[in-house]
Amino acid sequence: MNDGSTITLDSLPTDAAPIPGILKHLRWLSGWRAFVLLYVAFTSCYLAASGGRLRHSSPYNHFSYLAHSWLHGHLELVLNPPNENDWAKVDVLTLRDGRTVKGMFSGRGNQDRFVPLHGPALTIMPDDIVSRNYIRYVSFPPFPALVMLPLVAIVGVGANDVLFTALWAGLNPALLFLLLGSLRRRGYSARTQIEDLWLTIAFGLGSVYFFSSVIGQVWYTAHIIATTLVIGYVWSSIAVKRPYLAGLCLGLGFATRTPLGFAFVFFVWEAVRVHGGLSAMWLRKRIPLSLVKVCAKAAAPALLVVGLLLLHNYLRFANLSEFGHKFLNITWQERIQRWGLFNYHFVSRNLATALVLLPRILAKAPFVQVSQHGMSLLLTSPFLLLLLRPKRSSVLAVGMWLTVLAVALPSLLYQNSGFVQFGYRFSLDYMVLLVMLLALGNVRLGGWWKVMVVFAIGVNLFGALTFDRAPEYTYSDTYFPHGDN
Repeated sequence: MNDGSTITLDSLPTDAAPIPGILKHLRWLSGWRAFVLLYVAFTSCYLAASGGRLRHSSPYNHFSYLAHSWLHGHLELVLNPPNENDWAKVDVLTLRDGRTVKGMFSGRGNQDRFVPLHGPALTIMPDDIVSRNYIRYVSFPPFPALVMLPLVAIVGVGANDVLFTALWAGLNPALLFLLLGSLRRRGYSARTQIEDLWLTIAFGLGSVYFFSSVIGQVWYTAHIIATTLVIGYVWSSIAVKRPYLAGLCLGLGFATRTPLGFAFVFFVWEAVRVHGGLSAMWLRKRIPLSLVKVCAKAAAPALLVVGLLLLHNYLRFANLSEFGHKFLNITWQERIQRWGLFNYHFVSRNLATALVLLPRILAKAPFVQVSQHGMSLLLTSPFLLLLLRPKRSSVLAVGMWLTVLAVALPSLLYQNSGFVQFGYRFSLDYMVLLVMLLALGNVRLGGWWKVMVVFAIGVNLFGALTFDRAPEYTYSDTYFPHGDN
């Protein structure tokens, strides 16, 4: 069946036709050879850009602390955290009337209003408290801690998350190159091997993936591991070839970066596509049983992972849906309590961060400063502009665009812009899909596009070298349009 998503040899455009001389020399760049070579090349870049950071773990190695606690049979931290940045803190109060309550006080202006883990809010005055202790938790989705568990078991809580992240990061460009080759062999992409290599370089060195790969830290380690799961999920979902693996990657993606749970759209889209599309089902007035079965195969492992996450939440916070972000010990806790974690109130700020936020240009050293909210994607990865005029459309591409929108929406509604960051890091949840859309769009990757890739590499190299270790190149502001709120 040809639904417009595949390309025949006769339909290949002239400028995308293979160049025999080039392909003769690149013939060896396939399979495991390509994977090994690209892994070594990109990992070397990430290790070099990490530099002195490789000497010790980052100050925000939350997943090491979580893994260490699991190894000691606890869900809460068994060691005091090394700092106060993004740890969930639950107050444990012993009251004069003999009760022990767990929860948190509601904002700086409501020191007598106590919100327990479950049940209505309480009024607790300072004189009512006999003793006060704290329980600390890691509120970030826990799958990266499970991945790091063997390393922590060997070297302890000081496991070097910077080295771990950089070594893991090299996997994703290599896997992406193989995925792009798979698209070509299956007839979805008309790109040549050299074009796939350019797209891979654009992703690995010309996007915010670069700076995210070289610093460790809980937020960025999660992004790097999540990217692997995105690649596995999309690859397995195309034409619903591997539904069980797709469902497992989807579930583990949710257990790493919660917005990835919304990527279920892509598997459903593909399942409907290979079963004839919505129009065919509408004409038949029924949903094929085979469609239900293949969706059930993907849903089974995904729901198993989600079930374990919900149990993990309940055992810690007596609430199935509470990961612990409500209890984060952060300066904008009052903002969360006022607006919630997700609200339309934050959309304009987050859209501005993603699309239009530019650095300061100064007349004297350091000459340029980047907001701690980051920079526009159009500056960190301007080559993405080619997405605006695809030369060819396909049903597969429509499904990918819907998935990008579904995955991006939670971050656009989120109370945090990604702060602190060099570029809009939440785009890593769907950057792989954007690169794949460049492959499917079949627009000529000409000289100007390559210039944009080289420019992007320069921008992101600057970010990889300076972010979080050269403070003179950053500035902090309350940021239009909502300030601290």
